[in-house]
Amino acid sequence: MLLAAVIALNPIGLDFVSCAFFAGEQLARNIAQPIVLTAMAILGLIGVLEWLVRVSMINRRTRGGTIA
Repeated sequence: MLLAAVIALNPIGLDFVSCAFFAGEQLARNIAQPIVLTAMAILGLIGVLEWLVRVSMINRRTRGGTIA
């Protein structure tokens, strides 16, 4: 999740997001929006996957099971 924040909050990422949604030119918005929305979906999936792995690890520790 830290990687997602770094990617989204650096100056280039912020400029690209603002271009995707607030550009005055329609062509710039049409090019940038699918890229930004795809990147957001990928980062969201990575976040969900990280959460599932962490929950799985916590549940395994509470049961005291080992990997055979």
